[in-house]
Amino acid sequence: MGRGRSSRVPLRRSLLGRLLGVSALVAACSVAATAWLAVQTTSGAIKQEQGQNLTADARIYDTLLGYAARHPTWDGVDATVRELAEQSGRRVALTTQGRQPLADSATATAPPALPPEASAVVDPLSVDTVLAARSTEGQGTAADRIDPRAVGPFLLPAAERAALRRTADRNAVCLNRAGIASDVVVGPSGRPRVQMVGNDPERALGTRCDPSDLDAPTATEKKALSALDALADACLKRQGRDGVRLNQDLSWGEAVAVPRPASLPSDAREAAPVPAVEPPRELTGEDDRAIASCVGTARSEQLSSYVASPALLFIGDEGGATVPGFDLSPANTAKIAGAAALVLALTVGASVLAGARLVRPLHALTGAAQRMRDGEEHASVPVRGDDEIGRLAAAFNDMSAHRARLEEQRKAMVSDVAHELRTPLSNIRGWLEAAQDGLADPDPAFVDSLLEEAVQLQHIIDDLQDLAAADAGVLRLHPEPVPVEELLGQVAAAHQARAETAGVTLTVVAGAAPVLHADPVRLRQAVGNLVSNAVRHTPAGGKVTLRAYGEGPEVVVIEVADTGTGIPAADLPYVFDRFWRAEKSRSRRTGGSGLGLAIVRKLAEAHGGTAGATSTEGKGSAFTLRLPATAPSP
Repeated sequence: MGRGRSSRVPLRRSLLGRLLGVSALVAACSVAATAWLAVQTTSGAIKQEQGQNLTADARIYDTLLGYAARHPTWDGVDATVRELAEQSGRRVALTTQGRQPLADSATATAPPALPPEASAVVDPLSVDTVLAARSTEGQGTAADRIDPRAVGPFLLPAAERAALRRTADRNAVCLNRAGIASDVVVGPSGRPRVQMVGNDPERALGTRCDPSDLDAPTATEKKALSALDALADACLKRQGRDGVRLNQDLSWGEAVAVPRPASLPSDAREAAPVPAVEPPRELTGEDDRAIASCVGTARSEQLSSYVASPALLFIGDEGGATVPGFDLSPANTAKIAGAAALVLALTVGASVLAGARLVRPLHALTGAAQRMRDGEEHASVPVRGDDEIGRLAAAFNDMSAHRARLEEQRKAMVSDVAHELRTPLSNIRGWLEAAQDGLADPDPAFVDSLLEEAVQLQHIIDDLQDLAAADAGVLRLHPEPVPVEELLGQVAAAHQARAETAGVTLTVVAGAAPVLHADPVRLRQAVGNLVSNAVRHTPAGGKVTLRAYGEGPEVVVIEVADTGTGIPAADLPYVFDRFWRAEKSRSRRTGGSGLGLAIVRKLAEAHGGTAGATSTEGKGSAFTLRLPATAPSP
């Protein structure tokens, strides 16, 4: 049927071809991933070093920016530049905007030339917001272009500082006594302020402490603020606008609370605003923008004489060289390509060897399956090793042997069913033909004979129906509490006449009387089949014993033991198979239909239990039903 078809699959569709393709793909991906990881690791290390350098550069920039904010010139900055260079291991140089040297950490007599572009411009009136944001010490923000350390005329003299500090210390002590943790913080201008935990000034309202003593500007601050106010008004008047009165936090107008983008010393920004003396007026957005611009210009103009002039900052390696980049040379490229080719060749070679060993038994399994399909009785394959393929071959051999046994059982079952049905039907037909020909009278004996054959035929059909229902899972059970000892007595009474006729003693052993939940009709049927089978195979003078006992609190065991001929050990595994009988002559005296024990096993399984048998040839057999004490599912 299928032997003419080639069992060889094209390489591109075969398991071996797919294994080779997958192996080559895995090898290529592995090489590519390794190369990519090496490049990424190297690049990551370079980026990490660059990031560390950028952080150090930001710290250098912020330190020099603070120096420029506190000094009107760059005189004396050399010591600071050398200290920064030692801390960072970098070369630090400052020049004027015309590239005239101001300070350089390079110690060589002829230091390397500076790069064409500066790293940053150090100008406290125009802060580089990117570097200031990366600095861990910088106090500026992205929106504040004037360094907060540039206080200029707002710098308080010693007398004013001492007076404010005494007031601040007194307020801090008062708040600490009131249970509010506070401390004194001094700003760049020398103005102290009381800082409370949580930075919530409203918490002091319920105490006798009055931190507002520090809100009033000093004479120095009033003078500086007045000068700043004049510069801002001059700018506004040049634009044809009215002047404004600036508060201490550089807001304007009583109803205006928009902070200026121009910088202010941090202590001045945090101080409470001084109430405006001019009446509130409504300002448009255009007015606010014009005022903000003029205040910023005035702020820069006021501070210009107090801070150092802008300077160019150059930061590089100590030797003046830049950080080397990562480049894959032709030699390295060739090495990577050679390694990739070697790995690919080894992978393909290993895959060929492994694939051949894997595919060879699969071909054998395919051929055996085709031979089985073509009708061979038993097709098997050799088992090599105990790996997955070997276990698959062993499982296939078991399946083939089991299939052969099932086929034999199927043929035997068809023959047995035909034989079992033919015998009563032949008898019925023979008697009816004899009556039709006038050779037999339809007397009561004639009717009894026909009825006996019809009952036997009905019994076989009922057994087949029970097995079919059990196989389909539709066998209906009606569980209820069943006293087992009482049930055994009923079965013994039903089979007592047959046992006496056969000369067999039928007894029920009294003992513990367990109660289980089961279908009493089906359970009597199962035990009755066991008793009928035991009586049939026990010679005259023998004995059949019924007993029940508990195996723990959850299992009830029903045992039917006889002193019959026993069952050979080779036949014992098949006693519950359908139409199986140890006596092959199928005589009506010694053999029934061969369905009784099969029905017993199915009924036990339907109750959630098992059926088993033990036997000693020549001494007798014992059949047991192990059933759960709880009720099975209906």
